[in-house]
Amino acid sequence: MIDLTEIQPRGVDRFETRKPTPPVRTDALSREILALKKKINAVILAHNYQVPEIQELADYVGDSLGLSQQAAKTPADVIVFCGVHFMAETAKILNPHKIVILPDKDAGCSLEESCPAPRLKALQETNPNFYTIAYINCSAEVKALSDVICTSGNAVKIVKAAPADRDLLFVPDENLGAWVMEQTGRPMTLWRGNCYVHVEWTHATIFRIRQQHPDAPLVAHPECTKAVRMLADEVCSTEKMVSYCKQSAAKSIIIATEAGMLHRLKKECPDKNFIPAPTENCRCNECRFMKMNTLEKLHDCMANLSPRIELSKEIMDRARLPIERMLEISARS
Repeated sequence: MIDLTEIQPRGVDRFETRKPTPPVRTDALSREILALKKKINAVILAHNYQVPEIQELADYVGDSLGLSQQAAKTPADVIVFCGVHFMAETAKILNPHKIVILPDKDAGCSLEESCPAPRLKALQETNPNFYTIAYINCSAEVKALSDVICTSGNAVKIVKAAPADRDLLFVPDENLGAWVMEQTGRPMTLWRGNCYVHVEWTHATIFRIRQQHPDAPLVAHPECTKAVRMLADEVCSTEKMVSYCKQSAAKSIIIATEAGMLHRLKKECPDKNFIPAPTENCRCNECRFMKMNTLEKLHDCMANLSPRIELSKEIMDRARLPIERMLEISARS
């Protein structure tokens, strides 16, 4: 069995996180949160899409699995996961003996909701040769039914490593799956699910913003539709967006992913101008689930150690196997 505590990130396509400079907070609520963190021996993890004030208080900011790996290595007794439900579940699967709390228990995900475990199981039963690759944006029960997990940053590598004699089933994001097929040439059956945020961008809105800023490259997340991806200069995960923007010579860059990412990009690339890709309805695009977490809810969940993420041992044991398989594949050079 792979030892999660010995896995070290090796580049932007691994599970990277950023440890920011400890913030200087003067408001009373933030001071109380930091005091609670020390009192209960907690680590605060924040996804890239969280509101800026939560990112500023976090010990680590990054993608969901990278943050879970950081949690696996921490001596903290309590993991405070500022993200959405499936992310906190993943942290619990990787850290079964720690307390994992989520500021808002109702912070969900349209991708997770699109793929109920009973429906997936029914589809799997139609083809015994299916090899199921599940994007990490899914429930613990779906992970437990899967052969291997992937993230947007390692999906191409995971698919390339899939057994050649198996029929690949990719769940639940059809847009990420389609992009991976383009990159690998591997045919896959795609689950018909999507991220409601990333499908808001259209070819027309992206074409217009590119005309308005002809010298600005466009970076898009692979959860976007093909009509958007085909206009992008770079299609990549949120972690790769950071490295792309740091290395780019462009002074302005258009970003097509959830608006919370802009805070981290501005912080890490202060000399550059980031333009949020507009939709037909707004100048930026936010996930209502990610934004359910607030400083007040963060404080309360730490004060009460609730709501907690609780999973059965059976589900955790079964779900851990495809995650470990992903980690083993990702660790290969």
